[in-house]
Amino acid sequence: MQEQTDDTHALTMPQIIAELAKYDIEAQRKSIYDDLAALDDFGIEIIKEMDGFRTYYHCGNRDFEIAEIKILVDAIQSSKFISQKKTEDLIHKLEKSLSNYDAKLFDREVKVAGRVKSMNESIYYTVDAIHTAISENKSITFKYFSWNIKGEEEYRRGGADYEVSPWALHFDDERYYLIAYDHQHKELRHYRVDKMRKVVVTDANRKGKTLFNSQDRAKYNEQYFRMYGGEFAKVTLRCKNEMANVIIDQFGTDVRLVPVDDEHFEVRVNVAVSSQFLAWVIALEGNAKIVGPDNVKKAMQDLIKKKYVE
Repeated sequence: MQEQTDDTHALTMPQIIAELAKYDIEAQRKSIYDDLAALDDFGIEIIKEMDGFRTYYHCGNRDFEIAEIKILVDAIQSSKFISQKKTEDLIHKLEKSLSNYDAKLFDREVKVAGRVKSMNESIYYTVDAIHTAISENKSITFKYFSWNIKGEEEYRRGGADYEVSPWALHFDDERYYLIAYDHQHKELRHYRVDKMRKVVVTDANRKGKTLFNSQDRAKYNEQYFRMYGGEFAKVTLRCKNEMANVIIDQFGTDVRLVPVDDEHFEVRVNVAVSSQFLAWVIALEGNAKIVGPDNVKKAMQDLIKKKYVE
């Protein structure tokens, strides 16, 4: 019923009997009436409608509406941490929630090629290992890599293991990040999940619980621009009034916008001062300027002086 019927396609009783016969199932009308009622009792809605002298049956409610599946597919396609192959696999699984008719129409709308996708097929095993460690309160070890000039994976720390206590997974800028307590540096750090290799759940209990719990998770996430690190600082920005929406979108509704004159306001934000944050300010094209502190102003001046065109 889920495959062959939907809101615009239905089956008569003889057609249902014929479909069952394709599976070598002999069925009588009465037994099918009982089976359809049982499906309805267990949450699979079977709708009965009359059209003249014929009675039609079709499946009503489903786990996902087609609009919901479209939203999920868009999210999967735009997620860089999901590989091309896994994207196709996940979309195919979602399509199984649709009738054959909707699936054919839907398949023509889906475009997968042309997206920037992760080449790390093992990310699902990595995420599974992280969830296992969190649920069992255990630390993990892993190797962490960067891409070298040859386009090859090159392990950091000379291939030595990272040992961390995982506390949360965070999705930002279309990528997954692990927020964890680094045993070597004794601080919270974040790691790109798709750049983690050879993840092992250890027998050692996690560390850093007090430090992690002391963090305001929402503020921690918004203070890092695209999860780039940097020294935290209270930065004062002077912005044109039309930037209020941009500032609140980035830092939340708790920030205080203080009017300076008829055209400008100032706001103090606690951020990790990285090149990514400075580039974000530059992208606002002078509509937001750094007022202080002096070391952040100097960092911006130094960045501007660099040559970006050969």
